[in-house]
Amino acid sequence: MLQAPVKPRTQTRIGIIMMCVGVASLCVNDALAKALTDIYSPVQIQFLRNLIALPFAILIAWKMGGMAALRSHRPVAHLLRGGLWIAATIMFFTSLKHLGLAEATALIFVAPLFITALSALIFREPVGWRRWLAVIIGFAGVLIAVRPGTSAFQTISLLPVATAFVYAVLMLSARWVDSRESVWTLLLYMTATGAALSLFIVPFVWIPIQPEHLWLFAAVAVFGTAGMTLMTQAFRLAPAVVVAPLDYTAILWATLLGWIFWTDIPDALTFAGAAVIIASGVFIIWREHRAEL
Repeated sequence: MLQAPVKPRTQTRIGIIMMCVGVASLCVNDALAKALTDIYSPVQIQFLRNLIALPFAILIAWKMGGMAALRSHRPVAHLLRGGLWIAATIMFFTSLKHLGLAEATALIFVAPLFITALSALIFREPVGWRRWLAVIIGFAGVLIAVRPGTSAFQTISLLPVATAFVYAVLMLSARWVDSRESVWTLLLYMTATGAALSLFIVPFVWIPIQPEHLWLFAAVAVFGTAGMTLMTQAFRLAPAVVVAPLDYTAILWATLLGWIFWTDIPDALTFAGAAVIIASGVFIIWREHRAEL
């Protein structure tokens, strides 16, 4: 029996739900990683996360894209993206060791601002004065949250900002990948190359895993993979202008999880800076949508 096609409005609702659940899953992933950094190196956490997630990534790619999704036409591009993925993950996990979950999450929100700036400077894409102004205001929000030159400033707080920059390069590097390859191929090879490349580093920082921590490593892989998969599917079902701003709900989950597990609540200036960064990001998303119409 033929199934009735899903209506666009229903698809959008499903996409919104997937995006919200995906963002929450990634926040749980980050909270678990933060707990593990008390004992294990971020390199070891990143390696085991990708290694455990690899079978799931293969299965998802095969189910969503068939055998074609398991093949790459430009493996070197995926290798480079894997290196960027390792760098971004290790830097962010390192920042979680020293910063509150909500603070690190708020600072990584500058990634869309970097994407806009790099698109204009490297790929010569047209970016109007309004989006440039939003980028400048967004970075002003970073200064509000980080507070350089004051006693509250921590050098480690620059690490999530650096993570956001590398993540922006990673997102833009998708253009290096062959256009015939699906998002599921990108997800699969990013996980595979992340595990393969970090294999060369992890022996130098390896700490024997305590049996009671095995479920934490498994949970990091499951929640991380689920989050990426749900968010990817959300963008396939609903307009980007609808689901992209929902990424900023991460600050709510990060604040809640940070308070529950570490009794950590960011101060007013951190929230103020986050609000400026989020407002700038949402405006850029909206302007990009307008430019596409």
